[in-house]
Amino acid sequence: MLSVRFWGVRGSIPCPGRSTVEFGGNTSCLEIRAGKRLIIIDLGTGVKPLGDSIMETDFKNGSMDMDIFISHTHWDHIMGFPMFTPIFVPGTSMTIRGPVYYDEDSLASIIGDQLSYRYWPVRQSELAAKIEYQELKETILDLGGGLRVTTKYLNHPILCLGYRFEYEGKSIVTAYDHEPFRNLFPTDPADPGYNEEADREGEIAAREENEKILGFFKDADVLIHDTMFTADEFEKHLGWGHSSYEVSIDAALKAGVKKLVFFHHDPSRTDEQLEGLEKKYIQEVQSKTHMEIIMAREGLTVEAV
Repeated sequence: MLSVRFWGVRGSIPCPGRSTVEFGGNTSCLEIRAGKRLIIIDLGTGVKPLGDSIMETDFKNGSMDMDIFISHTHWDHIMGFPMFTPIFVPGTSMTIRGPVYYDEDSLASIIGDQLSYRYWPVRQSELAAKIEYQELKETILDLGGGLRVTTKYLNHPILCLGYRFEYEGKSIVTAYDHEPFRNLFPTDPADPGYNEEADREGEIAAREENEKILGFFKDADVLIHDTMFTADEFEKHLGWGHSSYEVSIDAALKAGVKKLVFFHHDPSRTDEQLEGLEKKYIQEVQSKTHMEIIMAREGLTVEAV
């Protein structure tokens, strides 16, 4: 069985409070189970309750070897790492994989520097767990036991990867933080910087990259997609590296996705607002297709079936 459980569903910053109880206020953290195999995606603040759960369940069977994938190193996706209980447990081993934007910084330093005295009372060198780091580009990984992971560059201000997990003929795909590729050259002939050839090449390049994204999504059983914005908000925030509900639905329908999960919620979005958006888009999609629409919330488990 291939499934995903959500431990943190927000973008940018944790947002605890009375208005976020239903969907949760922790930042990005996913738990994927491929049979008995545990994979964690992102180390946002949701990794704290995930770590507590792992201690109560998996550690009863002895020490653990776990795989962790980072979409990118913006703070909301790694800030929970110092509070992840298994890193303090002897016998634990983990491989943390992800992209690195700057050549002079390693993945180990970016994540591990949170564990320095200026930020935290425990240093990375003092952790009990054995931690290895692997920097990723676009590639295909065979993790053994029939589990394969394909990585794909997304469109975000910092180097960011989407992941496609395939196991026993089922697939779960992540695509956040991501904004559709677009032509960055001037398109108005009246613009002083307009160049017809550059405009044409820009349109071709954007179209090709968006087609690659659709190929990455193709026939996914579960697609977890960035939905930071509504359509109106999206137009006002081009270049921020996030998508709208409409963008995610359009891409999922074109790619033949079975279940689309809205993810990376705006931290200012209340439970009432998210419930309203969920109902709105379920009604709109059901009139066109049988694709299932789900609003991610903490504690939710979605199976790839």
